[in-house]
Amino acid sequence: MNIAVVILNWNGQALLEEFLPSVTQYADDAVIYVADNASDDNSVAFVREQYPEVHIIQNASNGGYAKGYNDALLQVKEEIVCLLNSDVEVTKNWLTPIRSIFDKNPNVAAIQPKILDYQNKAYFEYAGAGGGFIDQLGYPYCRGRVFDTLEEDLGQYNDTVPIFWASGAALCIRKSVFNEVGGFDEDFFAHQEEIDLCWRIHNLDYQILYTGNATVYHLGGATLNSMNPQKTFLNFRNTLFNLIKNVPGGIVWWLISVRLLLDGIAGFKFLIQGKGSHFLAILKAHFSFYRQLPSFLKKRKKHSVKKKYYTLSSVIWKYFVLQKKHYHKL
Repeated sequence: MNIAVVILNWNGQALLEEFLPSVTQYADDAVIYVADNASDDNSVAFVREQYPEVHIIQNASNGGYAKGYNDALLQVKEEIVCLLNSDVEVTKNWLTPIRSIFDKNPNVAAIQPKILDYQNKAYFEYAGAGGGFIDQLGYPYCRGRVFDTLEEDLGQYNDTVPIFWASGAALCIRKSVFNEVGGFDEDFFAHQEEIDLCWRIHNLDYQILYTGNATVYHLGGATLNSMNPQKTFLNFRNTLFNLIKNVPGGIVWWLISVRLLLDGIAGFKFLIQGKGSHFLAILKAHFSFYRQLPSFLKKRKKHSVKKKYYTLSSVIWKYFVLQKKHYHKL
Protein backbone atom coordinates (compact mmCIF):
# COMPACT_ATOMS: atom_id res chain seq x y z
CA MET A 1 0.00 0.00 0.00
CA ASN A 2 1.53 3.32 -1.11
CA ILE A 3 1.77 6.00 1.58
CA ALA A 4 2.52 9.70 1.26
CA VAL A 5 3.56 11.93 4.15
CA VAL A 6 2.45 15.47 3.35
CA ILE A 7 3.78 18.37 5.44
CA LEU A 8 2.07 21.73 5.05
CA ASN A 9 4.46 24.65 5.39
CA TRP A 10 4.14 28.40 5.64
CA ASN A 11 7.27 30.41 6.42
CA GLY A 12 8.48 27.49 8.51
CA GLN A 13 12.10 27.01 7.57
CA ALA A 14 13.18 26.75 11.23
CA LEU A 15 10.59 24.04 11.86
CA LEU A 16 11.61 22.12 8.74
CA GLU A 17 15.26 22.28 9.85
CA GLU A 18 14.32 20.79 13.22
CA PHE A 19 11.64 18.24 12.32
CA LEU A 20 12.11 17.15 8.72
CA PRO A 21 15.20 15.01 9.55
CA SER A 22 13.14 12.51 11.58
CA VAL A 23 10.51 12.30 8.84
CA THR A 24 13.08 11.49 6.16
CA GLN A 25 14.98 9.12 8.46
CA TYR A 26 11.89 7.08 9.30
CA ALA A 27 10.06 7.39 5.99
CA ASP A 28 9.73 3.59 5.68
CA ASP A 29 9.30 3.76 1.88
CA ALA A 30 6.69 6.53 2.12
CA VAL A 31 6.84 9.36 -0.41
CA ILE A 32 7.44 12.68 1.37
CA TYR A 33 5.93 15.96 0.21
CA VAL A 34 6.31 19.49 1.52
CA ALA A 35 3.29 21.51 0.46
CA ASP A 36 4.18 25.18 0.65
CA ASN A 37 1.48 27.79 1.23
CA ALA A 38 3.15 30.62 -0.73
CA SER A 39 5.91 31.22 1.83
CA ASP A 40 8.10 34.29 1.49
CA ASP A 41 11.00 32.89 3.50
CA ASN A 42 13.60 30.40 2.25
CA SER A 43 11.62 27.26 3.13
CA VAL A 44 11.35 25.91 -0.39
CA ALA A 45 14.97 26.64 -1.27
CA PHE A 46 16.09 24.94 1.95
CA VAL A 47 14.15 21.75 1.18
CA ARG A 48 15.34 21.66 -2.42
CA GLU A 49 18.96 22.03 -1.39
CA GLN A 50 19.06 19.85 1.73
CA TYR A 51 16.41 17.21 0.92
CA PRO A 52 16.30 16.63 -2.84
CA GLU A 53 14.36 13.39 -2.27
CA VAL A 54 11.42 15.37 -0.85
CA HIS A 55 8.76 16.39 -3.38
CA ILE A 56 7.70 20.04 -3.26
CA ILE A 57 4.17 21.23 -3.98
CA GLN A 58 3.82 24.99 -4.31
CA ASN A 59 0.34 26.31 -3.54
CA ALA A 60 -0.61 29.60 -5.14
CA SER A 61 -1.72 31.25 -1.89
CA ASN A 62 -1.81 30.82 1.88
CA GLY A 63 -5.26 29.32 2.24
CA GLY A 64 -4.60 28.03 5.74
CA TYR A 65 -4.68 24.39 6.76
CA ALA A 66 -7.93 23.50 4.98
CA LYS A 67 -7.37 24.96 1.51
CA GLY A 68 -3.63 24.27 1.74
CA TYR A 69 -4.19 20.54 2.04
CA ASN A 70 -7.11 20.49 -0.39
CA ASP A 71 -4.94 22.07 -3.06
CA ALA A 72 -1.88 19.99 -2.26
CA LEU A 73 -3.62 16.62 -2.29
CA LEU A 74 -4.76 17.21 -5.86
CA GLN A 75 -1.13 16.50 -6.75
CA VAL A 76 -0.66 13.47 -4.47
CA LYS A 77 -1.39 10.08 -6.04
CA GLU A 78 -0.62 7.71 -3.14
CA GLU A 79 -3.49 5.68 -1.69
CA ILE A 80 -2.86 6.68 1.95
CA VAL A 81 -1.89 10.23 2.89
CA CYS A 82 -0.51 11.16 6.31
CA LEU A 83 -1.10 14.85 6.94
CA LEU A 84 1.70 15.84 9.28
CA ASN A 85 2.26 19.20 10.94
CA SER A 86 5.64 20.74 10.30
CA ASP A 87 6.34 20.74 14.05
CA VAL A 88 6.04 16.96 14.51
CA GLU A 89 8.90 14.54 15.20
CA VAL A 90 8.18 10.97 14.15
CA THR A 91 9.70 7.77 15.50
CA LYS A 92 11.15 4.58 14.06
CA ASN A 93 8.55 2.31 12.44
CA TRP A 94 5.72 4.74 13.18
CA LEU A 95 4.10 3.99 9.83
CA THR A 96 4.26 0.19 10.18
CA PRO A 97 1.16 -0.31 12.39
CA ILE A 98 -0.73 2.34 10.45
CA ARG A 99 -0.05 0.60 7.16
CA SER A 100 -1.02 -2.76 8.69
CA ILE A 101 -4.37 -1.47 9.97
CA PHE A 102 -5.29 0.04 6.62
CA ASP A 103 -4.28 -3.18 4.84
CA LYS A 104 -6.45 -5.38 7.07
CA ASN A 105 -9.47 -3.10 7.54
CA PRO A 106 -10.95 -1.65 4.34
CA ASN A 107 -13.66 0.15 6.32
CA VAL A 108 -11.10 2.17 8.30
CA ALA A 109 -10.92 5.60 6.70
CA ALA A 110 -8.54 7.41 9.02
CA ILE A 111 -6.01 6.68 11.77
CA GLN A 112 -4.32 8.85 14.39
CA PRO A 113 -1.10 7.79 16.14
CA LYS A 114 -0.31 8.51 19.77
CA ILE A 115 0.64 12.19 20.05
CA LEU A 116 3.03 13.10 22.85
CA ASP A 117 4.49 16.46 23.85
CA TYR A 118 7.76 17.24 22.08
CA GLN A 119 8.90 19.44 24.97
CA ASN A 120 7.89 16.96 27.69
CA LYS A 121 7.96 13.57 26.06
CA ALA A 122 6.56 11.66 29.02
CA TYR A 123 3.20 13.42 28.61
CA PHE A 124 0.44 13.54 26.02
CA GLU A 125 0.15 16.61 23.83
CA TYR A 126 -2.89 18.87 23.67
CA ALA A 127 -3.72 18.47 19.98
CA GLY A 128 -5.08 14.95 19.77
CA ALA A 129 -3.31 13.05 22.55
CA GLY A 130 -4.80 9.53 22.57
CA GLY A 131 -7.67 10.19 20.17
CA GLY A 132 -10.55 12.66 20.17
CA PHE A 133 -14.22 12.77 21.14
CA ILE A 134 -16.82 15.52 21.66
CA ASP A 135 -19.53 15.96 24.25
CA GLN A 136 -23.18 16.86 23.67
CA LEU A 137 -22.39 20.58 23.77
CA GLY A 138 -19.68 20.22 21.14
CA TYR A 139 -16.63 20.50 23.40
CA PRO A 140 -13.73 18.36 22.16
CA TYR A 141 -11.64 16.27 24.54
CA CYS A 142 -9.16 13.43 24.21
CA ARG A 143 -7.94 10.32 25.88
CA GLY A 144 -4.94 11.72 27.69
CA ARG A 145 -6.10 15.35 27.55
CA VAL A 146 -9.20 16.96 29.00
CA PHE A 147 -9.18 20.75 28.59
CA ASP A 148 -5.72 21.80 29.85
CA THR A 149 -5.01 18.68 31.94
CA LEU A 150 -2.46 16.44 30.25
CA GLU A 151 -1.87 12.87 31.41
CA GLU A 152 1.48 11.20 31.73
CA ASP A 153 1.96 8.42 29.20
CA LEU A 154 2.11 5.26 31.30
CA GLY A 155 1.02 2.93 28.54
CA GLN A 156 -2.66 3.33 29.46
CA TYR A 157 -3.51 4.10 25.83
CA ASN A 158 -1.29 1.59 24.07
CA ASP A 159 -4.28 0.16 22.27
CA THR A 160 -6.15 0.50 19.00
CA VAL A 161 -9.70 1.81 19.42
CA PRO A 162 -12.43 3.68 17.52
CA ILE A 163 -12.50 7.45 18.09
CA PHE A 164 -14.72 10.27 16.88
CA TRP A 165 -12.04 12.59 15.54
CA ALA A 166 -8.39 12.27 14.65
CA SER A 167 -6.04 15.21 15.14
CA GLY A 168 -4.97 17.18 12.10
CA ALA A 169 -1.46 17.27 13.56
CA ALA A 170 -0.96 13.67 12.42
CA LEU A 171 -3.92 12.47 10.39
CA CYS A 172 -3.54 9.43 8.15
CA ILE A 173 -6.45 9.00 5.75
CA ARG A 174 -7.44 7.09 2.64
CA LYS A 175 -7.23 9.49 -0.29
CA SER A 176 -10.38 7.95 -1.79
CA VAL A 177 -12.41 8.74 1.36
CA PHE A 178 -10.93 12.23 1.62
CA ASN A 179 -12.18 12.85 -1.92
CA GLU A 180 -15.52 11.13 -1.28
CA VAL A 181 -16.41 13.46 1.60
CA GLY A 182 -15.20 16.51 -0.30
CA GLY A 183 -11.98 17.23 1.59
CA PHE A 184 -11.68 19.94 4.22
CA ASP A 185 -14.24 22.72 4.48
CA GLU A 186 -12.20 25.76 3.44
CA ASP A 187 -14.46 28.17 5.34
CA PHE A 188 -12.80 26.88 8.52
CA PHE A 189 -9.36 28.09 7.31
CA ALA A 190 -7.63 26.45 10.29
CA HIS A 191 -8.55 24.75 13.60
CA GLN A 192 -11.27 22.12 14.05
CA GLU A 193 -11.60 21.45 10.33
CA GLU A 194 -10.46 17.90 11.08
CA ILE A 195 -13.43 17.43 13.44
CA ASP A 196 -15.80 18.46 10.67
CA LEU A 197 -14.02 16.12 8.23
CA CYS A 198 -14.25 13.21 10.67
CA TRP A 199 -17.92 13.96 11.31
CA ARG A 200 -18.61 13.61 7.58
CA ILE A 201 -16.57 10.41 7.46
CA HIS A 202 -18.76 8.91 10.18
CA ASN A 203 -21.82 9.92 8.16
CA LEU A 204 -20.67 7.51 5.47
CA ASP A 205 -20.28 4.71 8.06
CA TYR A 206 -16.50 4.48 7.87
CA GLN A 207 -14.38 3.93 10.99
CA ILE A 208 -11.76 6.26 12.47
CA LEU A 209 -9.19 4.65 14.73
CA TYR A 210 -6.48 5.66 17.17
CA THR A 211 -3.47 3.40 17.54
CA GLY A 212 -1.06 3.65 20.44
CA ASN A 213 1.40 1.42 18.57
CA ALA A 214 2.61 4.41 16.56
CA THR A 215 4.07 7.46 18.32
CA VAL A 216 4.86 11.02 17.24
CA TYR A 217 5.92 14.10 19.23
CA HIS A 218 4.16 17.40 18.58
CA LEU A 219 5.61 20.79 19.50
CA GLY A 220 2.22 22.53 19.27
CA GLY A 221 1.42 26.22 18.86
CA ALA A 222 4.13 26.68 16.26
CA THR A 223 1.81 28.56 13.89
CA LEU A 224 -0.65 30.06 16.40
CA ASN A 225 -0.09 29.66 20.13
CA SER A 226 -2.80 29.86 22.78
CA MET A 227 -1.92 33.48 23.58
CA ASN A 228 -2.79 34.61 20.05
CA PRO A 229 -6.30 36.15 19.78
CA GLN A 230 -6.54 34.80 16.22
CA LYS A 231 -6.50 31.27 17.62
CA THR A 232 -9.29 32.22 20.04
CA PHE A 233 -11.28 33.63 17.13
CA LEU A 234 -10.86 30.51 14.98
CA ASN A 235 -11.64 28.06 17.78
CA PHE A 236 -14.82 29.81 18.94
CA ARG A 237 -16.10 30.50 15.43
CA ASN A 238 -15.27 27.07 14.06
CA THR A 239 -16.97 25.32 16.97
CA LEU A 240 -20.19 27.08 15.96
CA PHE A 241 -19.56 26.13 12.32
CA ASN A 242 -19.22 22.49 13.33
CA LEU A 243 -22.42 22.48 15.36
CA ILE A 244 -24.68 24.26 12.88
CA LYS A 245 -23.38 22.12 10.05
CA ASN A 246 -23.43 18.69 11.68
CA VAL A 247 -25.62 18.34 14.80
CA PRO A 248 -28.80 16.44 13.91
CA GLY A 249 -32.42 17.48 14.39
CA GLY A 250 -34.01 20.43 16.16
CA ILE A 251 -31.61 20.15 19.08
CA VAL A 252 -29.11 22.20 17.11
CA TRP A 253 -30.84 25.53 17.85
CA TRP A 254 -30.99 24.82 21.58
CA LEU A 255 -27.34 23.80 21.42
CA ILE A 256 -26.26 26.93 19.55
CA SER A 257 -28.08 29.08 22.12
CA VAL A 258 -26.31 27.33 25.00
CA ARG A 259 -22.93 27.68 23.34
CA LEU A 260 -23.44 31.38 22.65
CA LEU A 261 -24.23 31.86 26.35
CA LEU A 262 -21.19 29.86 27.43
CA ASP A 263 -19.03 31.78 24.95
CA GLY A 264 -20.24 35.01 26.59
CA ILE A 265 -19.19 33.69 30.00
CA ALA A 266 -15.79 32.78 28.58
CA GLY A 267 -15.49 36.25 27.10
CA PHE A 268 -16.16 37.99 30.40
CA LYS A 269 -13.65 35.67 32.04
CA PHE A 270 -11.07 36.94 29.56
CA LEU A 271 -11.99 40.52 30.47
CA ILE A 272 -11.56 39.82 34.19
CA GLN A 273 -8.14 38.32 33.41
CA GLY A 274 -7.15 41.46 31.52
CA LYS A 275 -7.23 39.72 28.13
CA GLY A 276 -9.41 42.18 26.27
CA SER A 277 -8.09 41.12 22.87
CA HIS A 278 -9.44 37.59 23.45
CA PHE A 279 -12.83 39.03 24.51
CA LEU A 280 -12.92 40.94 21.23
CA ALA A 281 -11.87 37.81 19.36
CA ILE A 282 -14.98 35.99 20.67
CA LEU A 283 -17.21 38.89 19.57
CA LYS A 284 -15.55 38.79 16.16
CA ALA A 285 -16.07 35.03 16.01
CA HIS A 286 -19.80 35.40 16.67
CA PHE A 287 -20.26 38.10 14.03
CA SER A 288 -18.34 35.98 11.53
CA PHE A 289 -20.61 33.03 12.37
CA TYR A 290 -23.78 35.12 11.87
CA ARG A 291 -22.46 36.44 8.56
CA GLN A 292 -21.80 32.95 7.21
CA LEU A 293 -24.85 31.29 8.78
CA PRO A 294 -26.88 31.15 5.50
CA SER A 295 -24.15 29.26 3.67
CA PHE A 296 -23.69 26.83 6.57
CA LEU A 297 -27.42 26.14 6.70
CA LYS A 298 -27.13 25.02 3.08
CA LYS A 299 -24.21 22.76 4.02
CA ARG A 300 -26.26 21.40 6.92
CA LYS A 301 -28.88 19.99 4.55
CA LYS A 302 -26.15 18.02 2.84
CA HIS A 303 -24.03 16.86 5.76
CA SER A 304 -26.24 16.45 8.88
CA VAL A 305 -25.07 13.57 11.02
CA LYS A 306 -27.20 10.44 10.97
CA LYS A 307 -26.39 9.05 14.41
CA LYS A 308 -25.28 9.95 17.92
CA TYR A 309 -22.11 12.01 17.84
CA TYR A 310 -21.24 12.38 21.54
CA THR A 311 -20.11 10.13 24.38
CA LEU A 312 -20.67 12.56 27.28
CA SER A 313 -23.53 14.91 28.05
CA SER A 314 -21.18 17.59 29.41
CA VAL A 315 -17.43 17.39 29.83
CA ILE A 316 -17.57 20.86 31.43
CA TRP A 317 -19.73 19.52 34.26
CA LYS A 318 -17.49 16.51 34.78
CA TYR A 319 -14.27 18.55 34.67
CA PHE A 320 -15.08 21.82 36.46
CA VAL A 321 -17.84 20.78 38.87
CA LEU A 322 -17.11 17.14 39.63
CA GLN A 323 -13.34 17.72 39.31
CA LYS A 324 -12.82 14.66 37.10
CA LYS A 325 -9.67 15.73 35.29
CA HIS A 326 -8.62 12.53 33.50
CA TYR A 327 -10.31 10.69 30.66
CA HIS A 328 -10.76 7.43 32.56
CA LYS A 329 -12.69 9.26 35.29
CA LEU A 330 -15.20 10.93 32.98
